[in-house]
Amino acid sequence: MNKINQLFQNASRRKLLSLYFCAGCPDIDNTADVIKTMQRRGIDMIEVGMPFSDPLADGPVIQSAGTVALKNGMTLDLLLRQLAAIKDEVTIPLVLMGYLNPVMHMGYETYFSRCAESGISGTIIPDLPFDDYLNVVKPIADRYDIRVIMMITPETSEERIRFIDEHTDGFIYMVSSAAITGAQNSFDEAKLAYFNRINNMHLRNPRMIGFGISNKQTLESAQQNAAGAIIGSKFVTLLRETGNANQALDALYEALQK
Repeated sequence: MNKINQLFQNASRRKLLSLYFCAGCPDIDNTADVIKTMQRRGIDMIEVGMPFSDPLADGPVIQSAGTVALKNGMTLDLLLRQLAAIKDEVTIPLVLMGYLNPVMHMGYETYFSRCAESGISGTIIPDLPFDDYLNVVKPIADRYDIRVIMMITPETSEERIRFIDEHTDGFIYMVSSAAITGAQNSFDEAKLAYFNRINNMHLRNPRMIGFGISNKQTLESAQQNAAGAIIGSKFVTLLRETGNANQALDALYEALQK
């Protein structure tokens, strides 16, 4: 069974925590250490960011991390080689997250075959058109048992959400707001109403809420309204400040108590 499906099947009532980091930032050689440290410290799933020069959905923190990673020499090819080197040591799901251009440049067949060889369980490509996913990408991804995770936002129509739910597997990435990534101190009434609206749709796929989670209030709101939470910008900031995955996790866990 794909590790993503296995995770949600085994989680039962336990709320999950997934973290994002940008591969190659702050150091080009820290990918393996960050992943293994997260796994050892109890993170349930990891989103490994593929740095890109024009990250349309990302806020300043992740944009800056991507710039650092690219200057350090990180490429998709190098990242996949780094992941392949540790695949036998990683038991939790890894989800490769990034934009369409590098994937198309590599070629879909090569990308998904190398994902499978590198121990990747899923991929998130925010700018992948859904029609292209259905007609071109999904058959290839299915052949390699890689889940293509789709995002929904407060602006996504109910019809579209149900269509995504019907034609995807693994989980749905529920973006907390129709905005770029970045830490927030709280979720307002509009966001909570959006969470409640999606809850009432009783979707087939589990959902993970991301964008803006950085403290106890936002974490609890996400976990109360989905299978778990995804934290990106807050952890990326702490990883750059400390330069050490273990210390960054210490600081993150402390922030999530406040």
